[in-house]
Amino acid sequence: MFEDDQEIINLLLNENNDFRWLYDKHNSLKNTVKEANEGNVVIDQLSLEELKKEKLNLKDRMSLMIESHRHSHV
Repeated sequence: MFEDDQEIINLLLNENNDFRWLYDKHNSLKNTVKEANEGNVVIDQLSLEELKKEKLNLKDRMSLMIESHRHSHV
């Protein structure tokens, strides 16, 4: 997901409950979308698109937190 930021991600996972929740929720949605795309989970297309949007929203929120951490710890 954020390969270049793994050190910051690990730090935030350990120190920030909000980031940890976003990360866990994103991974859960990522797995659900993957399973649906592989045909292992039955889900209608509209619901799948909503899951993808939510997953992207979570990723954007995590990106903002990573950037914020980066700029506050320069």
